[in-house]
Amino acid sequence: MNASRITRRTLLAGLAAAGLAPAVRAQGFRPTRPVLIVSPQQAGGSTDAILRPLAEKLADRWGQPVLVENRPGGGSIIATRAVVQAPPDGHTLGLAINSLTINPSLRQDLPYDTLRDLTPITQIGSTTVALVAHPSLGVSSFAEFIALAQSRPEPIPWASLGIGTGGHITGELLRKRAGLRLVHVPFAGSSSAYRELLPGRVQAAFVVLDSAVPHLQAGSLKLLAVADPRRNRQFPDTPSLDESFPGLAYDGIFGIVGPARMAAALVQALYADIAAVLKEPAVHAQLERQSMDVLASTPADFTAAIRREILHWRSAVQESGAQVS
Repeated sequence: MNASRITRRTLLAGLAAAGLAPAVRAQGFRPTRPVLIVSPQQAGGSTDAILRPLAEKLADRWGQPVLVENRPGGGSIIATRAVVQAPPDGHTLGLAINSLTINPSLRQDLPYDTLRDLTPITQIGSTTVALVAHPSLGVSSFAEFIALAQSRPEPIPWASLGIGTGGHITGELLRKRAGLRLVHVPFAGSSSAYRELLPGRVQAAFVVLDSAVPHLQAGSLKLLAVADPRRNRQFPDTPSLDESFPGLAYDGIFGIVGPARMAAALVQALYADIAAVLKEPAVHAQLERQSMDVLASTPADFTAAIRREILHWRSAVQESGAQVS
């Protein structure tokens, strides 16, 4: 018996050395009931437009329904807490956006530890946040917006998709650095923000670029700048915030996390399945059309990205003086 094992081990070692070792395929996730992905954003917004098609593809792969449950509010704390409190069996996952990495610096009363109580699985991609303006504001470029917001006697009302979002902190940092007269109007997501932005009751906003594209094409909004570290491939003539104010730009995290204490094999299986779906040409192309840079990063790389973004937002919150009101 021992001789047989030694022979097999020796044979496999020899095959590996010759580059002929048999491929090892990770066992896929096999849910026994519907899988829930908890989203911190409103239903019907830009986040849903990205997440729900992905959920449908995962349902096909797993043979179980994959349901998106929208739990907005609390700067994503409500949704994140639901994931933290779930059993670590893969049947409850969460959508991680930038507020996940902002909250440790902005909120002192988090009911969980972001690094200890969650398991990063994969960063699906990076979304682009953009500064847009209503035509009634009378500006057509970022430079014109800065000049107007510096000189206008009354402050310009600008919207974000919620307290503690990347747009909120970036807007506050821009206001402070450039000496702008702005007043922040937070919303619980893009759907409610657009209800005030499109009629011009709020004249500027930081929104997810994909959600703004139809309004840009219709002339209902003007694109002023993107918050990416680089110019957006769809709108190469639009400047990045970093070109005028280095350090304002950031990568818009969009990824999947689970509760703490998930088995390593389960995490790897979930990552492998999600990455496989993201590599499907139709899915990849659809996400790119929605202004997303598709990453499908490993759990280790996503963990590193979360740690890096926590440090970025710690500095941004401190400099901007942003607060939860």
